[in-house]
Amino acid sequence: MATIKDKDKYDAIMLRIEELMEQVEEDTPMTDKRIIELDLLVELAEEYEDEHYPIGTPSLPDVMKLRMYEMNLTQEKLAEMLGLSQSRISNYLTGKTEPTLEVARNISKQLNIEPAIILGV
Repeated sequence: MATIKDKDKYDAIMLRIEELMEQVEEDTPMTDKRIIELDLLVELAEEYEDEHYPIGTPSLPDVMKLRMYEMNLTQEKLAEMLGLSQSRISNYLTGKTEPTLEVARNISKQLNIEPAIILGV
């Protein structure tokens, strides 16, 4: 199968995908040539993105900061919630230290963070 070789071609394909998205409706038959073209171009674009714009596994500090924002928690409130000192929370948020297994379990439960993220796997 063909591949996208450079950014200019990727950009052109993305423009064509946008054009096709405007032309097809939910009830457009899967045998319609625009749907077939769209499927092929999306597949090519996904392969290019996977290679050139990979999405890595989020880090514990990043996810903790996100959850703090979502839950409107300050570092002080989070420390209280987890029964830890603010300096310990600061160390986790900066990546200076990693939580013990017991603390990791508590973070996972209280902040609803996947255990795999906390364990770094």
